[in-house]
Amino acid sequence: MKKLILDQVHQDLGGKMVDFAGFNMPVQYEGLNAEHLHVRSAVGVFDVSHMGEFFVEGPQALHFLQKVSSNDVSKLTPGKIQYSCLPNDKGGIVDDLLIYCLAENSYLLVVNASNIEKDYNWLAAHLPEGLTIDNQSDNWSLFAVQGPKAAEALQSLTDLDLAGMKYYTFAKGAFAGCDNVIVSATGYTGAGGFEIYVPNEHALQVWDAIFKAGADWDIKPIGLGARDTLRLEMGFCLYGNDIDDSTSPLEAGLAWITKFTKDFINSEALKAQKEAGLSRRLTGFVMEDRGIPRHDYAVLNADGETIGVVTSGTQAPSLGKAIGMAYLQKDYLTEGTEIFIQVRNKALKAKVAKPPFYKG
Repeated sequence: MKKLILDQVHQDLGGKMVDFAGFNMPVQYEGLNAEHLHVRSAVGVFDVSHMGEFFVEGPQALHFLQKVSSNDVSKLTPGKIQYSCLPNDKGGIVDDLLIYCLAENSYLLVVNASNIEKDYNWLAAHLPEGLTIDNQSDNWSLFAVQGPKAAEALQSLTDLDLAGMKYYTFAKGAFAGCDNVIVSATGYTGAGGFEIYVPNEHALQVWDAIFKAGADWDIKPIGLGARDTLRLEMGFCLYGNDIDDSTSPLEAGLAWITKFTKDFINSEALKAQKEAGLSRRLTGFVMEDRGIPRHDYAVLNADGETIGVVTSGTQAPSLGKAIGMAYLQKDYLTEGTEIFIQVRNKALKAKVAKPPFYKG
């Protein structure tokens, strides 16, 4: 099991450590609910250094990324970021990722920790001559500083205008005394905030500086447990739960990042799927009866017939009720439709609801 550069720091902070995607990760410190609500109301820091970073450079970089990703990379200019996915050749998704445009024909791909090796091998297999993919995942640390007070808490550490940084943009500059730090504003919590990419040798310096600067805003370390409940309240997909090698991006509600204005891997088959109409789609639901929906629980109709499967579910701390996402047959996708979640031996009532569940 791999360790984060700051593994001992998290243990000293009282972090409960678990194996996640092959990394020893803090799942919580003082408790999931408290950490979740703190991010919604103030500011918290996630160490997500397990994420993967690939640098793609060369004269054919744009052409290559257009071929392997579903979104239209030509729309990116330096300083902008795009959410996208890597379609496989069987109708599913290799991974979802962020594409940072560093400069013309120079990009940073941020991929899921569990898929680093798989993604690298997939991309390398489609690589044209004269282009390089540099897997720097083991050399970078990544801190996600999330919450409505994030800009105020961090501004003293940099000359970059954090409050003025637009969603899905980034800048490089000095941060906490380190040069060439990448600061971006993408977020996976719906609470606002920033991602700080820093070489490992500066990780402790930057971490300590963040907590010192944020002390007046009651900044706290936050674990992976709250990261999952925060993203689920927003209806954001998690690879391995809501999307995987067998789920179509169209079925997953990711048509908005699937651009048929260009050719990409398996685009013809996906286009045909769109034209034929989808038989199922990922949607949200809110529990009416008491009970927590979990991954792989069956979804039933009033007659007890299986009409879908739960992909993610939790008790939502901001809402005080249980929510989830599921792939449902097309006849059951209308908001407000009554469905039932098979929780152990009981069919518990729920209603279809369109994410985001948390409106802010």
